[in-house]
Amino acid sequence: MLVKCHAKINWSLDVLSRRPDGYHILDMIMQPLSLSDDLVISSLSSPGIDFSMEGGGGDIPVTDDNLVVRAARRLQEETGCGMGARMHLVKRIPSGAGLGGGSADAAGALAGLNVLWNLGLSKERLLSVSLSIGADVPFCLHGGLCRVGGIGEEIRPIAPAPIFPAVIIQNCAALSTGEIFRLYHCLEDPARPDTDHLEEIFLRNPALLPAHPGNVLEEVSIGKRPEILDARNYLLRSGATVAQMTGSGSAVFGIFADADSAEEAFRASPWKDGTFLCETSEQSIDIM
Repeated sequence: MLVKCHAKINWSLDVLSRRPDGYHILDMIMQPLSLSDDLVISSLSSPGIDFSMEGGGGDIPVTDDNLVVRAARRLQEETGCGMGARMHLVKRIPSGAGLGGGSADAAGALAGLNVLWNLGLSKERLLSVSLSIGADVPFCLHGGLCRVGGIGEEIRPIAPAPIFPAVIIQNCAALSTGEIFRLYHCLEDPARPDTDHLEEIFLRNPALLPAHPGNVLEEVSIGKRPEILDARNYLLRSGATVAQMTGSGSAVFGIFADADSAEEAFRASPWKDGTFLCETSEQSIDIM
């Protein structure tokens, strides 16, 4: 079985509060991308999980700490399934980029193993299991253009997901989400997105999207990685109608009005190894 695990972007990201347990209450608009990792899965009659990976730059653990393995183990615990799996992950989504690569891979493992092991779990139950693995995993399992709140468990579809040509640039080192949130709390007056207004635009006319919809973490992430601003400015100069950092960084996405403009920006990018040509997507998980 081949499972394509799609990256995501944050059209907007706001931090509303922090719970006593340290988790942040967020308000976001998110959408998958066509950029994806490939997860190849086959079943084992014993309960072992045999995991291997290629790509990813060597900074992702190929151990029980990997989110793919954690997802498989969690599914076994939840269902009492005595079967195991051999899983090979081909990484294309850059890590530490705010693109949800690890979460997408975990979501793909849950969806794929639910089919492969004939578990028959409903989407609602899979979503419940997924939240225990990571905050972005429920959305990566759900897909579509959605407003996402709480710690990632509140997912509300907005409208049919618009498909736009996109260019992704990660032109600097990865960022730690935990560190970015700590720095965010040092800001006196962070610039917050108007997520309600952005949702209205998606419902009425996505062609009117602002060039910078808003990401409350972008300011502190640029402080750590000034190259983020370089990438954003390059995309806008290259004709992007929208350019913004996604998640806690360090990747920036640019949205283009047509595929030719996106391809031209992709080919002219000075950061060849860290630039990706893709498009926004409706689906977050494809099982083949």
